[in-house]
Amino acid sequence: MAVKMSLRETVKISLQSISSNRLRTFLTALIIAIGITALVGILTSIDAMEKSMTESFSAMGSSAFNIQNRGLNIRIGGQGERPKNYPNITYEDAVGFRDEFSFPSTVSVKVFVTGGSTVKYKSEKTNPNISVQGGDVNFLQTGGYKLALGRNFTPRELELGSNVVIIGTKIKSSLFKQNEDPLNKVITVGNMRFTIIGVLEEKGSSAGMGGDNTTIIPLARARAIMPATRPSYTITVMMSRPEMMDAGIGEATALFRNIRGLAVKQENNFEITKSDAIVQALMSNLAYVTMGAIVIALITLVGASIGLMNIMLVSVTERTREIGLRKAVGATPQLIRRQFLTEAIVICILGGIAGILLGLIIGNAVALVLEASFLIPWIWIVVGIGVCVIVGIISGFYPASKASKLDPVEALRYE
Repeated sequence: MAVKMSLRETVKISLQSISSNRLRTFLTALIIAIGITALVGILTSIDAMEKSMTESFSAMGSSAFNIQNRGLNIRIGGQGERPKNYPNITYEDAVGFRDEFSFPSTVSVKVFVTGGSTVKYKSEKTNPNISVQGGDVNFLQTGGYKLALGRNFTPRELELGSNVVIIGTKIKSSLFKQNEDPLNKVITVGNMRFTIIGVLEEKGSSAGMGGDNTTIIPLARARAIMPATRPSYTITVMMSRPEMMDAGIGEATALFRNIRGLAVKQENNFEITKSDAIVQALMSNLAYVTMGAIVIALITLVGASIGLMNIMLVSVTERTREIGLRKAVGATPQLIRRQFLTEAIVICILGGIAGILLGLIIGNAVALVLEASFLIPWIWIVVGIGVCVIVGIISGFYPASKASKLDPVEALRYE
């Protein structure tokens, strides 16, 4: 008479068998856990990076674009083409565009002065990693900055190139201890003295933008202290409505071609990039990292499946008499096969759960560093569990098949 056994009973017997070989089960589950940790951990970290970058650039919205003398240079592993370098955008070009562009929008002109300046106040000073930018009255709005303290530049300060500055929040915390009011204090930026008129709200430094380690000075003052003799200026245009983006880019292209004196058949000698282009470029490059993480996890899981198969084969050999006894009392080959398959799957799921928990911890640790919110990648968790079941089936099928084919008489004689 054949013995019938429910799935619950099969799992219970499998757990009993697993507990009797704890060391081997632990080592095999550990290998699987490492593979799932690589899969869930790295992919959760990538999700955290994407979320952080999106939040960093969301302030500018999807309705702004920049006019520059070169394209973006974001490449990972040597992939992609180097951006073309065009003639510098002069101050006259940039201001001429700002004054002539009549499309409904907000236009600003900025110039990057340096990225390695030191800011001092009395005996306190920052690290030499402070960026200095020159901007006009619309720079804060188009750059996604907001003021926590103080005010923006006045038209007279911009016209005269006054020695006034707006500083990032990290500079404030580094120089002004015990909540000292920084407004109207005189600081030294590089070798120049400036009066603080404003402090920016915290913006974060995701994607290496250093938004809280920046200083902004009037554009005319930046022109006067620029180390480069012919700097290139950047024009930022923010549309009043997102749906006007394409039309605005078309108008801006036509106007700037005219300012640059380009003939009809000549190609553009400038680049127009949307505000979210950096995020999109980084996202596309992160796809290679995602593929690498999946490959690493799969290689680890292949090794784990081989180890699990070996353990299950050893288990079949050690339990030959048990298998023979079960068959003698009526256990069918299908029942024996299901029991060994269940054991393999249970080991993989135990390792998978541990790997998922470790992966979540690692991934959200990265999210914490990047100041992103807590992430639970449900898709990758489901994928991880599914992979564990597949690995268990693949690695347990041959040992289970071998066990089910044992002759009960020969099995009972086995020593």
